[in-house]
Amino acid sequence: MPSCTLSLSCPIKPGVSARVSSFTAERGCTILEAQQFSDRVTGRFFMRVVFDPAENQADVLRTEFAALARQFDMQWELRDPEWMPKVVLMVSKFDHCLGDLLYRMRIGEIAMDVVAIISNHPQHVLTTSLIGDIPYHHYPITRETKPQQEAQVRQVVEETEADLVVLARYMQVLSDEMAAFLNGRCINIHHSFLPGFKGAKPYHQAYKRGVKMIGATSHYVTTDLDEGPIIAQDVEPCGHVETPEDLVAKGRDVERRVLAKAVKAHLQDRVFLNGHRTVVFDG
Repeated sequence: MPSCTLSLSCPIKPGVSARVSSFTAERGCTILEAQQFSDRVTGRFFMRVVFDPAENQADVLRTEFAALARQFDMQWELRDPEWMPKVVLMVSKFDHCLGDLLYRMRIGEIAMDVVAIISNHPQHVLTTSLIGDIPYHHYPITRETKPQQEAQVRQVVEETEADLVVLARYMQVLSDEMAAFLNGRCINIHHSFLPGFKGAKPYHQAYKRGVKMIGATSHYVTTDLDEGPIIAQDVEPCGHVETPEDLVAKGRDVERRVLAKAVKAHLQDRVFLNGHRTVVFDG
């Protein structure tokens, strides 16, 4: 059944949840799913409601809800039932996360429209066969050409009107200007359980420390490298007999599922920024 999704955050005040429920009930809408959380540390209230819009048009509901949102100083979004988010995927040589996201899109597990794939390597380097007719942009990059290359990336993002950019093992550090341009709409997968083992070759770092678990972290990209608000994490056990190469191979699986979980949650408006942290409602 087609449904609308309302997501919001605002300062904690009495009656917010009740007013949202009354808003939908007064218009004959049926609430299908509702989640909320009050963070007393930051003083913020978070809510996500999925509802049957009945005969109401989403744009009309959006206009009418604006008055209520102003009353409670809300940051909010009301998604139309037909809304299909546009996504740009960026990748380097390792395409296991790219292939996984494309597969999940193809089978309908993640509702998204991948409007472009951008890489600093040519397409023949990749192994996935799921790219199909998705536009593929090969933009090589060097230290000297980084500003020009990032300008090309920005152009693709703007022309496709992308809602989200995913760094699916894109092994280039974004400039501060690029990170600011993509603020709040760029997700990265880091092949480490942050905040440990930042930077290059984290599995080799983990091996040297003799860890018994390796992990992956999906987070929003900020101007601080590997410091963005965390969306999802997971781990895999490992032992003393495993080499760094074994850890890399085992890490591929956890990277795929962690990135997919984060992307899906973001596109379903289940993730809310809460200072340097996030509130993530389960799907």
